[in-house]
Amino acid sequence: MGKEDKRNRLEDNIFEYRAAKSGKVFIYWYGKQVSILKGKKAEKFLKKVANADEKQRQLIMAKVTGNFKRGNEKLAKR
Repeated sequence: MGKEDKRNRLEDNIFEYRAAKSGKVFIYWYGKQVSILKGKKAEKFLKKVANADEKQRQLIMAKVTGNFKRGNEKLAKR
């Protein structure tokens, strides 16, 4: 994960997710909902995180949300 997380931000476990019975997956960043996955995207996401350790899960969630690769997330209010 070296190149993807140069500032070691993902070590703080800033992302979490919740899977609903309806098949939707809600992704949270610092407790705020930032993304909803449905259908095949949700299924694919759940398969990936099932076989990953916590650091890999954090990276997967960061990539799924999209905008968190630019470095501008440090400007957001917590």
